[in-house]
Amino acid sequence: MLPLNLAFVPFRGATWISLHNGGGVGWGEVINGGFGLVLDGSSDADRRLKQMLFWDVNNGIARRSWARNKEALFAIKREMERTPNLKVTLPNLVDDKTLDDLF
Repeated sequence: MLPLNLAFVPFRGATWISLHNGGGVGWGEVINGGFGLVLDGSSDADRRLKQMLFWDVNNGIARRSWARNKEALFAIKREMERTPNLKVTLPNLVDDKTLDDLF
């Protein structure tokens, strides 16, 4: 997901983006990315802040819903109802017993 985030955050309004070593978790084995915003009180900064937070938060919730996290699935469904232009592909869930019976 990292390259996707790095590709789209500038278009969502980020002032800068970063790609860096993961730090203390898996030192040397993890790459993290992030973004920064300059919030100068302007209406444009307000627009970019709302756009970036909407994208960043919902992107994280969607990723967790794809991992079958029930709370994240509930949250992203609720946000899609609230925001009709938000479209997230939801996972096809299979009950655990069916999966267990396969192996």
